Amino acid sequence: MSLNLNDKKAVVAEVSAKVATAQTIVVAEYRGIQVGHLTQLRASARAQGVYMRVLKNTLARRAVEGTAFASLASEMTGPLIYAISEDAVAAAKVIQDFAKSNDKLVVKAGNYAGKSLDKAGVVALASIPSREVLLAQVVGMMQAPVSAFARVLAAVAAQKEAGSPAAPVAEEAAEAAAE
Repeated sequence: MSLNLNDKKAVVAEVSAKVATAQTIVVAEYRGIQVGHLTQLRASARAQGVYMRVLKNTLARRAVEGTAFASLASEMTGPLIYAISEDAVAAAKVIQDFAKSNDKLVVKAGNYAGKSLDKAGVVALASIPSREVLLAQVVGMMQAPVSAFARVLAAVAAQKEAGSPAAPVAEEAAEAAAE
């Protein structure tokens, strides 16, 4: 079904709005994938906050024209599905996870913050943990020394109540502080 000029302008405007707030765009060739599988891919993308759409390549080129993603225009050939996300790794992760279980989805290229990515770059980007996981790891690393110090203080208090010498506790405190 052919789009008239107003419909094309509306599609370009919609995609341009998504591209303006995006950090990552991943394009993949979907030739030969069954409709049911594409529906599963779209549902997975929605759950992760990824905007996914099959577009005419000329409309997609117009949408990225003049943005940090303009270098991706040279890769826009063939039947492509576009994954656009505000999260740096979400689009790559959705496409790569689906490509693992369906060999007909072929990652073609991507762009992260204005830097072009080939297939290997998209796979590497998809392997990075999400923002929430990284924040949890940082909090855990910050909390570890504090909790170790609290355990040492509790051990010192327990030994003072028991009346035993504090020399072994001082050694433990020095070891914990060195960690």
